[in-house]
Amino acid sequence: MSTLEQQYQNVLQRIAGACQQSGRTVDSVKLLAVSKTKPAAMVEAVYRLGQRSFGENYVQDGMDKITALQHLHDIEWHFIGPLQSNKSRVVAEHFHWVETVDREKIARRLSEQRPPHLPPLNVLVQVNISGEEQKSGILPEDTHAMAELVSTLPNLCLRGLMCIAEHTGDDERLAQQFRQMKDLQQAIQARYPQADTLSMGMSGDLELAVACGSTELRIGTDIFGARGATL
Repeated sequence: MSTLEQQYQNVLQRIAGACQQSGRTVDSVKLLAVSKTKPAAMVEAVYRLGQRSFGENYVQDGMDKITALQHLHDIEWHFIGPLQSNKSRVVAEHFHWVETVDREKIARRLSEQRPPHLPPLNVLVQVNISGEEQKSGILPEDTHAMAELVSTLPNLCLRGLMCIAEHTGDDERLAQQFRQMKDLQQAIQARYPQADTLSMGMSGDLELAVACGSTELRIGTDIFGARGATL
C-alpha cells in the first residue's frame, strides 16, 4: 500500500470512528479532499481509491487540474478559497460547488456567469462564526439574509453553510461555535430544504466537528501530505 493510500485510509478510519462515537452513520458525513497546491497525478491517485469530491483554494491551480482530469467524468470540484470578482466567471463555468460565498456581488456574478447548459451552481454561505476580524464570512446574524438572496438567484442552488474554525486549543469554545453553526444550518434548512450541507471541520478537529453535526469535512494535509509532497 502506498503512503498516499495509507494516509487516505487513515482519514476514512478516523471519520468512521468519529461517526461511531457520535452515533451517526458514516454516510452522513462527506469527505472533501483538499487538493490545493497538489499535482493532478495525486488527485487522480486518490480518485482511483474511490474519492470523488476535491477542494481547491486557488482558481488557476484548480483550473490546471480540472483541465488535466477532464476524463474523470464523475469528479466533483469545490471552490473553497476566497473568491475575487474578477475570477468569478472561471469558477462559475468550471466548478460544481462554491463554499465561500459571503458577498452579494459575488453571488450575483456567479449566477449571471453560470452557463445555461449547466445545472445550478451549488453554493454554501460562508459564516464567520468566531467573529475574527481577519476572517472572511458573514456574521451569524446576517446569515438568513444572505441565504435568502442566494435562494432567489436563478443559476445558484443554496446548499447550506460553511465555516473555518477558530484556531484555538479550547475545545469547549470550538464546540460552542460548531453547535452554533449547526443551529444556524438547521434554521436555514427548515426554510430551504435543499440546504442540507454543513461544511466544518478539518484534520485537527474532525472528531469534534462530527460530534457537533458537520456533514462535510475538509481534509488536506492528512491525505496528501505537507505542502510540496508529491507521489
